[in-house]
Amino acid sequence: MTQKVDIKRLQISTDKKNLVDLCFDIDEATALIGQSGSGKSLTLKSILNLLPSNLKLDFEVDSPFELNSNTIGFIPQNPFTSLSPMTKIKNQFFCSDEKKEHLMQFVGLDKKLLERFPNQLSGGQLQRAVIAIAFSNDIKLLLLDEPTTALDEKSKQTILNLLHDLQKKLNFLTLFVTHDINSIKNICKNIVIIKDGKVIEKGDTKSILSNPKTSYTKELINSTFENKEFRK
Repeated sequence: MTQKVDIKRLQISTDKKNLVDLCFDIDEATALIGQSGSGKSLTLKSILNLLPSNLKLDFEVDSPFELNSNTIGFIPQNPFTSLSPMTKIKNQFFCSDEKKEHLMQFVGLDKKLLERFPNQLSGGQLQRAVIAIAFSNDIKLLLLDEPTTALDEKSKQTILNLLHDLQKKLNFLTLFVTHDINSIKNICKNIVIIKDGKVIEKGDTKSILSNPKTSYTKELINSTFENKEFRK
C-alpha cells in the first residue's frame, strides 16, 4: 500500500474569518465526514489546488509523492455534469487507446461505449466512465466528492462495490468525502469527522461507528442508519 499522506496543517480563511483548520492523515482509505457546510468541499478544493482566489490557504503536508494532476484522481459528485457533453467518452481520457479500452473493461463497461457521448450513458455507466477516466494516469491518491449522491440506489451500490474492488486491486490512497456514513462503512478503514471546519473526532471506522465520542458524530450516525445492528 502507498504510504500515507500526512496533512499537518490545512487552513483556509478570508480576510475576516477562518473557514477551515484541519490536521489529519490520509491512510489507505479514509473518509472525511460532516454535514453540509462543515468544510468538506473546501478541503478537497485545497488539495486539488482549486480554491477561489479570494480565499487564503496555509497548507503543510508530508507526502511520499508530489500532489499534482498526475498523481491525483478526482471523482466529482455529479457524473452528469463532470464530463463535456459534446465530446465522446474516448476523447475525455488522457492516455493511449489501448489503456482506455483496458480501463473501461476494468470498471465493467463495454469498450464500445467509448464511441458514445455522455448523454447516451445511464447514470451508473457514466459514473463508471468517470472513474475509469480518473485512472488515465497512474494515480497515487483518489479523491471522491459524494460520488453516489446523484445515483439511484442500485447504481449507488454498484459504484460502491466497484470502488471497494479497485482498492483491493490497485495501490492508491483514498479520501472519500461525504455526509453519508453508510456509503463508506465497508470501504474506508479510517474516519475523520469535521464540524465547522475543525476535526472533532477521528480514528478507526469500526471503533467510531460502534462507540462515537461526540453527540455530533452520534447524530450523523443516527441520521444515516435506520438499522443499528452494525453498532453492536
